[in-house]
Order: sequence, then structure tokens, then C-alpha cells
Amino acid sequence: MASLPGFTSNFPAGYPTFQTRGNTFARGSTSSGESPSAPNTASEPHFDIFDWHPAYQSCQRYFLDHAQHEHGVQAVCALINICLPFQWTQHPLMNASGPLPHSSGPAAYNMPWPRQGPVTNSRGQPAPAWVSLVPFIRRLVITGMDSSGIMHGFFGEDWRKGVGPMHECERRNYLFAAKSVGWAKVKCQYDMSPHETVPYLKPLQEVQLAEIEGAEKTWSQWLAMEDWMVGPRAPDADEDAHRRAS
Repeated sequence: MASLPGFTSNFPAGYPTFQTRGNTFARGSTSSGESPSAPNTASEPHFDIFDWHPAYQSCQRYFLDHAQHEHGVQAVCALINICLPFQWTQHPLMNASGPLPHSSGPAAYNMPWPRQGPVTNSRGQPAPAWVSLVPFIRRLVITGMDSSGIMHGFFGEDWRKGVGPMHECERRNYLFAAKSVGWAKVKCQYDMSPHETVPYLKPLQEVQLAEIEGAEKTWSQWLAMEDWMVGPRAPDADEDAHRRAS
């Protein structure tokens, strides 16, 4: 998301679409018994996942090395009732070079098997810590704390490029949650643990018309999914078929 106000979508189609680069994730040829390839989306704008990922890693490092130790960030997290990585009871994470956390914190990477000794990368160097930023983005969104200034304070200079796409998705998810169920169930969905419940829910802030219209389009896609109106049955596919026939 470029900024709020002045909404600009990272995902005009509603969801991330990206083209493969080199041999990474290259599509195999479709043969009998294999799933058909995805529809041609060459005309659609694409989200460059390989361009985005370094910016996201930059946001992770900033959050772990700097932001979580700032008084302002700590005050916001205390108000919205979410623990920072260094505050986790088990395996607190002080910075990005610390050991990988086990499934102790709400944003910790859950390793499905035990590891002996420190985790290293392919070069034998200690692997950087990995913490998901999504739980923090979600909590900021639902409490109305996701202003540009706060997002910058939490995630650094690269926040628009690094976590902006997730910010956009989580704002849309909040709209969808409010449309799907009542207040109590929405709050329950956003509660994280008995000690990190949501203190309050605030209607989405700084909403632009383009954001609402984009959410409406994506919501319509979901309603079509519920009725199995996907692929050749998708409403857009029917419209294209009618245009070609006329």
C-alpha cells in the first residue's frame, strides 16, 4: 500500500499474482493427469515477490533490532496488549541475530521437529531469527493503530514495500471479518492467548473509496467461490465468453 490516505493497492486483482523468475517455481508442462496451468494473467499487474522479500526481511530486522526496544513501540504494544519478542516468557528474542524461537511466542516460527544445537544456514553460519510480523500488523489494524507514523515506527523506512502488502490484506481481512460474523466472534478470532486478548475493536481507520471498492470486488470473488463459480464458471469468464460470442 503506497500510503493512507491516498490508497493504492498492491493487489489490483484482489490477491498476489507473480511471474516466475528464471527457473524458480517454473511451471511444468501440463500433461494427462496433471492439474491444468493457471489462466493467462499476462495483462494483469504482478506482485514481484522476489523484489518484495528483501524489504520484508529489512522490516523484520528493524523490528527486532530497534523498534521493540523503543519506548514508544513498547507503550503502543502495552495499550493494545501484545507481547514483543523480547518479552516472551520462554525463549525471548532480543534481536535478529538471536536463536530461532520455538513455538513460544504468538509470532514464533513453529519448528515441527526438534533440533540439536544452534540452527545454522548452508554456510555453517548462525541462521537469523525469523519472527512473523503479521500478528503485530493485525493487532495494529483492529485497534486503529495502523497509521503511517506507527507503521514506520514499528517496521522502519521500508515498511510500505516490506509490510505494506500485508497491511493491505489485513485491513481487507478485517472488513471481511466484520461482514461475516458479529462483534464477539470477530474479537474471538483476533484474540491470541489468555494473556494477549484484544482490549478493544475499532472500526477501520483512514479508509479510502478505492479500498472499499477493491474489498467489494474481492468479497464478490469469495461469494462466487462459495457457489463454486470459479474457473470456467467464474462470472468474469462468463462475461468474456459472451463478449467473444457477440
